[in-house]
Amino acid sequence: MPALPGLRRYLAVLSVLAVLTAGAILIQAEGLATLLTGGGVSWFLAAAIASRVALSLAHGVLGGRFAASVRGGLRRRLLESSSDRAGVVATQVTRGVDATDSYLTGYLPSLVVSVAVPVAVIVRLFTTDLTSALVVTATLPLIPVFAILVGKAASAQAERQWGLLTKLGGHFLDVVRGLGTLKVFGRASGQAEVVRSMARAHADATMKTLRVAFLSSLVLELVATLSVALVAVPIGFRLLGGGLDARTALLILVLAPEAYLPLRAAGAKFHAAAEGLTALREALAVPVVSVRTAARTRRRGAPSLVLERVSVSYDGVCALSEVDLSVPAGSHVALVGPSGSGKSTLLAVLLGFVPPTSGRVLVDGVDLRSLSPDGWLADIAWVPQRPTLFRGSLASNIALGLPGADIVTAARAAALDSVVAGLPAGYSTPVGELGEGLSAGQRQRIGLARALARTSAGLILLDEPTARLDARTEAAVLSATRRLLPDRTAVLVAHRPAMVSLADRVVELREGRIRTEVAA
Repeated sequence: MPALPGLRRYLAVLSVLAVLTAGAILIQAEGLATLLTGGGVSWFLAAAIASRVALSLAHGVLGGRFAASVRGGLRRRLLESSSDRAGVVATQVTRGVDATDSYLTGYLPSLVVSVAVPVAVIVRLFTTDLTSALVVTATLPLIPVFAILVGKAASAQAERQWGLLTKLGGHFLDVVRGLGTLKVFGRASGQAEVVRSMARAHADATMKTLRVAFLSSLVLELVATLSVALVAVPIGFRLLGGGLDARTALLILVLAPEAYLPLRAAGAKFHAAAEGLTALREALAVPVVSVRTAARTRRRGAPSLVLERVSVSYDGVCALSEVDLSVPAGSHVALVGPSGSGKSTLLAVLLGFVPPTSGRVLVDGVDLRSLSPDGWLADIAWVPQRPTLFRGSLASNIALGLPGADIVTAARAAALDSVVAGLPAGYSTPVGELGEGLSAGQRQRIGLARALARTSAGLILLDEPTARLDARTEAAVLSATRRLLPDRTAVLVAHRPAMVSLADRVVELREGRIRTEVAA
């Protein structure tokens, strides 16, 4: 919770509103007691009722604004995280972040009110009737005690429910992404049954959580009702016996339920917010790639790269193991090896997307982690295995992050001009999310054109740029790439001999280690 920006200020304002609410309740109780004993309607009563309405609205507005700022911060935190579990992060960004509303706007304000109002009511009761004040003081702690006992079970159920939901969301996203492969190997129906069973498990966990929440509400209502009865019954007998005047009796009967109400509300809202609290804890526990405010800048141009005993692990699985590699400025290195040997991971380390588990990367003799991420990425032209395309025009996808790019020249160099010529709107043709409507080869050429447009980049990183291209298109792309490489440092992931021919050194990776290194 201390990691939430503005939390202290939010709680301070809630405290002020809670004190004002307590004052309004006391004035309202006095006014109602006077009214019911024939004293007439007072302006204080009307002002107290209006104040409670205004304070309730203020709670809602304040809570809504704070929750909105927290949701934005949590989404930025999750999207900037170093987690590689895309499905889990997607669930947290959508359902998880939205679930925090009930905690931030419901439970926290109720919790603050449940501290101020009972104290104010008990103090007023002590000045009115000692016996009733002692009864309320003795029975009031029963509500939080029972709420804690039931709440432990509810928290465990909510954590299990949230864990199943994130697992379901992550697995479902993985299944959708790999649906084509699953259908090819006849495993789509099997995975559908797995998703169905996970959905049933989540539904069962949700029902168990709701049963505990309903049980909690019943317990809290029962305890509060019995506690109020312990105050009301003696008051009735004393009133009949003449030991208490009517106005004092009515004042006590009006104030007693007000002492229990905030605690009951806080207990009920806690169970409603249990899922949001679990999601909030997980979001704040997600590791975030740290960005240094005093990050160093470097000169633009072809950099020299040195990897010193770089190792990378994903959930305990080693992807790179103590890799030592030197890439002088202006040289071109081809990385070869079987799939899963760590080639793409090495490029991700050079990009700064994946921090090394151990070791370091030096850029012109400076640790990569000390450089400005924006400045470093601005000097890189990168083509991943599967370029990410966004909803927008074809031109905006090519010129991504580079408004003044010469997209026509870049498209021609990537052999994309023939595709553009066949489109009705040319470069203004809309592209769907993730390249919807385009073939794999067309998406690859757009990604390559995006890299070729960055003519000022000093470092070229190509991850199998000619994959999914026919021989004729591959030859055109290789020709354009060859013109792009002079006076630039390049690291190429290659499976085809034609790509290897662009390098002056070939490094073979196997099982995350460098096996051989020869001149091309």
